Amino acid sequence: MDGRPPTRAARGVQMALVAVLAGLVGAGALAGALFATGAIHRAGGVTTVVEQQPAAAAGTLSAAERKASRLYAAAAPGVVEITAQIVTQVDTPFGPRTESGTATGTGSVIDAQGRILTAEHVVANATSVSVRFQDGTVRLAKALGRDPAIDVAVLEVDPAKLTLHPLALGTLKGLAIGDPLFAIGDPFGYARSLSSGLVSGLDRTIEAPNGFTVAHAIQTDAALNPGNSGGPLLDTRGRLIGVVDQIATGTSGDTTNTGVGFAVPVDVIKSVLPQLERGKTPQHPYLGVSAADATPTGALVQSVRAGSPADGSGLKAGDVILTLDGARITGVSDLVAAIAEHQPGDRVALTIERGTRQVTLQLALAEQPSQAAGG
Repeated sequence: MDGRPPTRAARGVQMALVAVLAGLVGAGALAGALFATGAIHRAGGVTTVVEQQPAAAAGTLSAAERKASRLYAAAAPGVVEITAQIVTQVDTPFGPRTESGTATGTGSVIDAQGRILTAEHVVANATSVSVRFQDGTVRLAKALGRDPAIDVAVLEVDPAKLTLHPLALGTLKGLAIGDPLFAIGDPFGYARSLSSGLVSGLDRTIEAPNGFTVAHAIQTDAALNPGNSGGPLLDTRGRLIGVVDQIATGTSGDTTNTGVGFAVPVDVIKSVLPQLERGKTPQHPYLGVSAADATPTGALVQSVRAGSPADGSGLKAGDVILTLDGARITGVSDLVAAIAEHQPGDRVALTIERGTRQVTLQLALAEQPSQAAGG
């Protein structure tokens, strides 16, 4: 697939990275670009007066509240604040210019060797990265591996003299719409904030930084805001089941929480984690089409990228993809997910509807380009 699923635009929803940018140095075009995908920390600020309420006795907490409290106590030590010094090349009327700034986000410790999982866009274009642990310890980190195709990265710090609290990696198996979820992160710089919500949807598709689509994303109504990026989405057992990635916003351009947030699913992450830990860039399969949901069913091919496997197979704009290697395709999300189940080089069969006929096409999936068409 190339680019954003057209059905998102059809519903008038704008997808924005839950960006992580604060303490920006510089202005002009870069400031505008950064603000479009997150929050820029400005001098000064708003003073908020919070009226304190008497603390409730522990015995009056509900079972759900006690569970959330225990989960937070166990998981929060495994969550870190990430600060990245970034350099970005911008085009101006006077030619290209380099701008620098600071981006902040969240990450999760995943093993005793000091490896940390976060979103790739948190550390993109970073010249240096540091992480702060719950006890206040700050360590420089290096990026072991990055995967802009699914927006995840693995960092590493020296574990010497650190007491690490790795988060267990869970699974989406058995996860259902309505199940409780928890997010721990640094929204607007408020370190290790806990928010809770439900699984609002499964098998969503979201756009990765390289313009391609990520399959099987988790949708939640847990409060996610700039600064939550890269942080853990946890199940009721405190297991990491997703990396917080995006929020849906209205057309006004506001990038604060709307109750529609998305996380990259842990099962997809686990499939590339060994490669990232070895410093490899994972390869992803590629068909080479832009598509929309068809009526009543299938994925309607809108365009075919020249030189792609789809192009070589004879697939054309206007064709409706009904199956891919036997997997039924009811829409774009199914097509993205079906492609993601394969590897570059795999031969697959497409059943398509062309006019009044059904046709079967054979092709070999290729390796996904570094950027989607137009990206």
